[in-house]
Amino acid sequence: MTGGTRHRLSVFPLAGALLFPRASLPLHLFEPRYRALITDALARDRRIGMVQPREGGDDRRPLLYDVGCVGRIAQFEALDDGRFNIVLEGITRFRILSELDVTTPFRQVQASFDDYDDAAEPDPLASVLRADLERESRRFADSRGYQLDWDAVSRLDDEALVNGIAQIAPFDAAAKQALLESRTIVDRADLIVQFLLFFRLRDGDDDEATMQ
Repeated sequence: MTGGTRHRLSVFPLAGALLFPRASLPLHLFEPRYRALITDALARDRRIGMVQPREGGDDRRPLLYDVGCVGRIAQFEALDDGRFNIVLEGITRFRILSELDVTTPFRQVQASFDDYDDAAEPDPLASVLRADLERESRRFADSRGYQLDWDAVSRLDDEALVNGIAQIAPFDAAAKQALLESRTIVDRADLIVQFLLFFRLRDGDDDEATMQ
């Protein structure tokens, strides 16, 4: 990608932690490099980039997936020992163009926001897809012994339901990344239904279901 505006972002690599536009993500920061990241962000525009690490590199500097999500620190609590509790509010997804050579303990990248139109309100789910999503979520939760308030779940709007499941479902990093990169809420919901069914069947709970 050569066109478009480039943005400098400080990034927090964390496997399994997905942030979506208009969604929230609570985090507890205790490592010195990420405490420094939060301190720096609070002194600037309160924005950081959440991105998942992928295989390769080393424990201190893993390779990163190309796509993450910018979050704004909406709430923060500075603890006496230097740790932070924060809540991020998702703004927009980004694509990493390059990593910057910096002296800060946290990593920084050049990123583009051009790939995703995350300011637009998502289209609603078709009633059939919404029903499939709720049904497979209940089956998956029951197979794992999870206790959820299904009445409260049924009252969530489509975007909150889809992104909430994507955030909390115990999928692997590659599956989580595929959900993050889904173009639309409809695409993401359809993929979640497939993942819920796949992982449930893989773990031996067929529940008279068949792969579609």
